[in-house]
This record gives sequence, structure tokens and C-alpha cells, in this order.
Amino acid sequence: MALKVAVQMDHINSIRIAGDTTFALCLEAQKRGHILYHYTPDRLSMRDGVVSARVEELSVRDIEGDYYTLGEPVSRDLSEMDVVLLRQDPPFDMNYITTTHMLERIHPKTLVVNDPAWVRNSPEKIFVTEFPDLMPETLITKNPLEIAGFRKEFGDIILKPLYGNGGAGVFHLADGDRNLTSLLEMFAQMFREPFIAQRYLKDVRSGDKRIILIDGEPVGAINRVPSETDSRSNMHVGGRAEKTELTDREREICARIGPSLRERGFILVGIDVIGDYMTEINVTSPTGVREVKRFGGADIAALFWDAVEAKRQ
Repeated sequence: MALKVAVQMDHINSIRIAGDTTFALCLEAQKRGHILYHYTPDRLSMRDGVVSARVEELSVRDIEGDYYTLGEPVSRDLSEMDVVLLRQDPPFDMNYITTTHMLERIHPKTLVVNDPAWVRNSPEKIFVTEFPDLMPETLITKNPLEIAGFRKEFGDIILKPLYGNGGAGVFHLADGDRNLTSLLEMFAQMFREPFIAQRYLKDVRSGDKRIILIDGEPVGAINRVPSETDSRSNMHVGGRAEKTELTDREREICARIGPSLRERGFILVGIDVIGDYMTEINVTSPTGVREVKRFGGADIAALFWDAVEAKRQ
């Protein structure tokens, strides 16, 4: 059965298809005969309880530089869609939160993936704190004295914005680094929210593993190794992807969090693991699907649509 699928994303002209998970999901949906519609978050509207968007019919092809065609924009009631993919990238700000409130009005009659209410209530760096024994020591605060005490206790720490993404604003403060006070002053000017500090994990030099789960089950992983000049492993800031397998500890982590993911309706999730510790649970627009397949792993886009189609039967 052909599904009508609307994709809420940053404009498709801004993506890099070689590593873009949303693009991989669109390719697989089109391959299965589903009808794709594209819109950006600013085109979302709600009037008298009706949630609509100015959508463009979308066709995709895996050709660098010529990878999409959009039809003419037209306003459509999103409740007429079978599926909405909530795939805009963070920042997880009030704009993002507002879109989840609007999409919640049409879910689950229209299946929104991932469930917008639970996306809103599960910020990626806070959701993970529900499993304190699986993560490194972590402090969430805006209080400089608390952060200074945390740094004194552990020496090397990571400091980052609570609602950031993609490695932006992530700092490794080594023991004895004299920049903590200045950095906290800068963060206080940039962010209204608390910050997050974590014990630095030296195992990051061997890689930060992205594990993809479908319906709470691990289906693939890729290891991301930071460059010699950076502590961040995100590939768009110079991290190198490499083939990997799951360890027993990583399977234990997935088994522990799987029930919570299923309860919250999270069909597609990406977790980050450094050594023996999980650092984030990514539920907004997790990535890594194309890299896993490129290194000979599972076709996660196909597994994703198998799960979505099963819920639409």
C-alpha cells in the first residue's frame, strides 16, 4: 500500500546526501512506492485545530548535485497524510518544541515519527540521565561554583550546551586549563539554559560509537574517531567513520534502554557510546544510517520502513 509521507526537515537543498539519514529514508520510501512531500518547519500552520503545511511533492535520486525535484507548493491538511517524518535538525529550542505541540494534534491518526510528545519530553542530554549507571558522571547546572567543584573532583571534563547538537560548543577542559571562568562567562551570554558537564572519557580517542536502534532493538553501528586536533568525533567537524561491531557492554546498554524507547514510540533512535558509557540518546533526527550501510552493515532505511508500514497496517 502506497503511503502519503510528509517530511518536516531543514530545506533539502542544504543537505549533504552522502551522509544524510533523512535522504536515505526518502530514497527507500520512494523505492517502495510511497508518495513524498517536503516542507520546512516555518511552513507549518494551525488554524481552528487543523494542522497544515505548505508542502511540495518530492522525488529523490542518489546523484550528487542533482538529487531532488520539488513540485509546486500547496497547502495540505497534515491529517490527510499517513506518516509525517519529524526530521528537522536541532537546536532543540522553543521553535522546535512548538512544532511538536502542533504535530501532536494529528498523532497517532497520522503517524508522526518519532512521537512528537515524547520527543518534546525527552531532550537528548536529559533523557540519558534516566540511566545514571550507564553514563559517565554528569552535572547539569548554570552555577559556576558547582561546575568548578565538579572540575576539581574529576580534573578533565567536557563542557557543552544542554540543547546543542552536532558537536557545536563542546569543549574539553583538561586538568589545569585556565579558561574555565572565561568559558562559563561566554556560555552565560550565549545560553539561557543550564550547561552540561561530564567527566572526560579518554576512550574517546578510540572513537565515539553511534548505535542505531529500530523499535528499541540495535540494528547497526559506526565508530567515529576524532582527528588529532579535536576532541569531537562528529564527522562534519573532521571525525573519521570506521567499521565496528557491538560489544557485550553495548548490547547490555541497548537491552536496558530498549523498553523505554518502545514505550515512548521511538521508532528510530541513535545513541552515542564512548568506552563503556552512553553519553546521549538522540531522538530528534538521529543520523548514521548511510554510514552503517556503506561499511557493509544493515540496510537500516529498509528496516525503518518495515517498522513504519507494520504500524500503518
